[in-house]
Amino acid sequence: MDNEKKGYIYILTNPSFPDYVKIGYADDVVSRVKHLNQTECTPYAFRIYATYEVESRLTDIKLHTMIDKLNPELRSRDEIDGKKRVREFYSMSAEDAYQIFEAMAEIHGTTNKLRKWTISKSDAKQEETAKIIAKQKREKFEFAKIGIPVGSELEFIHDRSIKVTVADEKRRVFYNGEEWTLSALAKVLLKRNSEVQGTLHFSYRGETISDLRDRLEDDNAG
Repeated sequence: MDNEKKGYIYILTNPSFPDYVKIGYADDVVSRVKHLNQTECTPYAFRIYATYEVESRLTDIKLHTMIDKLNPELRSRDEIDGKKRVREFYSMSAEDAYQIFEAMAEIHGTTNKLRKWTISKSDAKQEETAKIIAKQKREKFEFAKIGIPVGSELEFIHDRSIKVTVADEKRRVFYNGEEWTLSALAKVLLKRNSEVQGTLHFSYRGETISDLRDRLEDDNAG
């Protein structure tokens, strides 16, 4: 039977969107990545971060379900022309995703089927370049520049009961009487070891800070 054919669930990264990973299934991961990289829709190519050999093609669906149950806000979802789309992209670091694979492998006693791929020097250089470009593009973020006044209330999108107050015109907020940057607070609330982009995880008037900024920048560019 087809669903008994061995294959791999994978973690892919792409410097074009460093805050997300793609988790899916393929009979041949290398061929899958080559197919993805035929498109010119992303500035940089996909890379294989890790693979885990499995016995069933349904395994990646089970993994998606498990992650969704743990935190449904991690998965990329949007709505186009009234139709909701759920993608295989997750707002987490590659290492956090790998730890999930690692836990699965340890539970099933199949750590020998888990592989973390080695990144090439050229890929590493491209990733570093992408990070520098992204940092340069985003480092001047300020609340005042996107129309969010001091005293405004922001919501943590993963738990709407968590509210913060904008503390100054730049990047700082108040939470539980303490002053934080959005990124530092998001990292603590998400319990992440790796760095996160705070503007992805807080919203203002129902729109994430990141989306609001992108929209305003697009409007200004137009």
